Amino acid sequence: MRVHFWGVRGSIATPLSAAQIQAKISAVVQRITEKDIAGQDARERFIASLPQWLFGTIGGNTTCVELETDRGNHIIFDAGSGIRELGIHLQNSFDYLDHPQTYHLFFSHFHWDHIQGLPFFTPAYDSRNTIIVYSTRPKMREFLEEQMKWPYFPVTMFGKKGGFTAKFEFRCIAPDEPYIRIGDTQIGWHRVRHPGGCVAYSVLDNQKKMIFSTDTELRPQDFEKNDTNIAFYSDAELLIIDAQYTMTDSIEKIGWGHSTFSLAIDFAISWGIKRVALFHHEPTYNDKKILAIEASAQHYCNYVGADKLEIFSAVEGTDIYL
Repeated sequence: MRVHFWGVRGSIATPLSAAQIQAKISAVVQRITEKDIAGQDARERFIASLPQWLFGTIGGNTTCVELETDRGNHIIFDAGSGIRELGIHLQNSFDYLDHPQTYHLFFSHFHWDHIQGLPFFTPAYDSRNTIIVYSTRPKMREFLEEQMKWPYFPVTMFGKKGGFTAKFEFRCIAPDEPYIRIGDTQIGWHRVRHPGGCVAYSVLDNQKKMIFSTDTELRPQDFEKNDTNIAFYSDAELLIIDAQYTMTDSIEKIGWGHSTFSLAIDFAISWGIKRVALFHHEPTYNDKKILAIEASAQHYCNYVGADKLEIFSAVEGTDIYL
């Protein structure tokens, strides 16, 4: 199973500003010494020594995570602005033109930052393709069509002039349906705390388990060892979880539907999870602050004796293999 991050920000897309780029360049220049430019090898060593917040970026697109199963099925979680980049990548893949493609698109919920990229997903404008949309909400089609109507968008979702031409199927997950299957892959779902409702998904593929839990305000019930929680959360290889706020911000925003790194770590320890990707980054936090939060998370792991737990910030453009 391969997991790729295409959008990792919460709430609103946050591209780097000119001032932020200039600040990065300035900080790099100030670090340069004469020995760092003595030759090609020296320059490469200098670049390799730069901290991550200077030589790169966390990313500014809203939520979109791609999962490719061991049998090559494409599963997509949410359609924030990151799905635009995913669409470009898919169309440039070596086998895209060889045969029609099928994409399985799961929605956690329908807040704007999780659907806003769908109109720019270019494979949806290719009539050879099939896109199967999954949600626990029976009105999912209506929700998605609404954002592509006047006065919000110039082209309707399925209009005769310029709308989607791919075949769309809408699959409502029933309340008594604990999981669905895509080939040999099992996808489960579980309701989490977020204003208006939200769903976390688990993926079991080739005996490896991944959990996608965006927009989650963790609560005591999530730690309870009941049958439903045990079946969904226990022993996952990877947990992608909302850790949008610092502890200070979370206290000021109780009820907003987001969590902190410390709660995410406590949760992962409770359920025997091996790796945690801190996700849905606060749009007002810059790269340096997000990576400082990651460092604090690692210190917290060590403090509570969870030094074997691997914890990291979700960064756009990175792959994780399970």
